[in-house]
Amino acid sequence: MTTFDLIIITVAFLLGLVAAYLYFSQRISVIEVRARNDLERWKIECTGEIRKDSVNRSRSTLKGRISEQMAPLLPEFTYSPADARFIGNPIDFVVFDGYTKAKDEKGDAISVVLVEIKKGKGKLTREESLIKKAVEEGRVSWRTIVLKDDISEIPE
Repeated sequence: MTTFDLIIITVAFLLGLVAAYLYFSQRISVIEVRARNDLERWKIECTGEIRKDSVNRSRSTLKGRISEQMAPLLPEFTYSPADARFIGNPIDFVVFDGYTKAKDEKGDAISVVLVEIKKGKGKLTREESLIKKAVEEGRVSWRTIVLKDDISEIPE
């Protein structure tokens, strides 16, 4: 094979590569345009439905939060509403059961109860389950933290 034949083969090969590149880049452009058009059509068709779903989820969340805060006033809540303190996260309430009676000097025992409110078939989250397990296993403690009176002693 001569040098001229090698040059012709190389040029033909390179032209083939260029032709293949141009062909496939054209095909990719067509596919991208179709995909963009399909996406835009889907957005137009489904925007109303997506918004409606979003509003419904938002309503459901709001109803759940309102229910949580109103729970002490409902018959299912077996503790005195005056003993309940709403926290909201990671649990809904800390109930100091018997606190009101103790404050009025009519009782001498207080129980601390962590309360999570669920509506319907709601399940505990992973974090709520871990808190419940900690309480059940007795991994609950008390600590008093005394702050310094002199602010000048606080390090910068």
